[in-house]
Amino acid sequence: MPRCQPAGSAGLSLRALAAALAATLTACGDASVVPAAAPSARPEVGVVTVQAASVTLTKELPGRITPMRIAEVRPRVSGIVVERSFQQGSVVEAGAVLYRIDPAPFQVELDKTKAALAKAEAVLYQASRQEDRLRTLLPAQATSQAQYELAVAAERQAEAEVAAQKAAVGQAQLNLDWATVRAPITGRIGRALVTEGALVSPNETTHLATIQQLDPIYADFTQSVGELNQLRRDLAEGRLKSVSPEAARVRLLLDDGAVYRHAGRLLFSDVSVDPGTAKVTLRGEFPNPDADLLPGMYVRVQIEEAIDTDGIVIPAQAVQRTTAGGSAVFVVNGEGRAMLHPVRAGRTLAGGVLIEDGLTPGWRVVVDGFQKFAPGDAVTPVPWRSPGSGPPAAPN
Repeated sequence: MPRCQPAGSAGLSLRALAAALAATLTACGDASVVPAAAPSARPEVGVVTVQAASVTLTKELPGRITPMRIAEVRPRVSGIVVERSFQQGSVVEAGAVLYRIDPAPFQVELDKTKAALAKAEAVLYQASRQEDRLRTLLPAQATSQAQYELAVAAERQAEAEVAAQKAAVGQAQLNLDWATVRAPITGRIGRALVTEGALVSPNETTHLATIQQLDPIYADFTQSVGELNQLRRDLAEGRLKSVSPEAARVRLLLDDGAVYRHAGRLLFSDVSVDPGTAKVTLRGEFPNPDADLLPGMYVRVQIEEAIDTDGIVIPAQAVQRTTAGGSAVFVVNGEGRAMLHPVRAGRTLAGGVLIEDGLTPGWRVVVDGFQKFAPGDAVTPVPWRSPGSGPPAAPN
């Protein structure tokens, strides 16, 4: 009878082999049916929808305050100052008395010239009577023609002397009037540069005081001639609309950043260009009823140059710089992908950057979340809001 192996040992080997084979088949089968990993969610990015609107183009330039009119008060006659009649730093009206120079010498000179005039008038009266008598005697040949002509010449000489003495009286009266020094203009007067007892003269370089008219007041500033010419071309070609038919409006920013409450107007631009800076000087006029602006103050002048009726302004952080030195923005296309799009950026405004070319109203421009995607990636656009603003608007 043939010999058999133990049943338990053979069964165990077959069972182990079958189990290992089943495990291998099961593992292979599981690997074939495991689903692929779920794609990552699209990153959220803040976007703004491009809109065209009327944009006032402004230019901010440094400037200095200058008085509208300035007058250095000087004496017109020599003499001793006997009185100062103004309060230093106060507002004086045109014609107000500022100083009095000792009038006594000028009064004496006036009296002297008046006496000389009276004498000349007496001589003229005598010469006129003599000419009348000889003229009546001449037809009867009671006097000669030569004597009559001498009488006529004497009368004319007397008339000339009277005229000269009248001029001398007028000059003496002027000198007496000029002994009272008056304000030539209305304005704020500075400190007194001479005191009572000082000897003053018209030939001295030192003046008595300075008066400055501060209301209205000027702000002088400079602008690049290239920018000025470009603005004129844009206005002439109709790309921009003028703010005012008369003059551009201007505003002032004080040295502490506050906006001056009164708007001004641009008066003119200089007719010559500074060869060193290639800039022209402009002047604005501003009301100054409370004397808040003083000559010499440093200010920033904002010029409202023109209006772009179809301007596109986006936040400044949306504009990217390309390796070629140009400007570009990320635009979310219809497939939800962020694509880099070149644009031509203009001037910087308070609300962002003016885009002169490259964007169309209705496009969605990425403003925030640039670190979450690469160019061409699919993104989820959400409305962007500036820091400090209210809650974001509903998605478009």
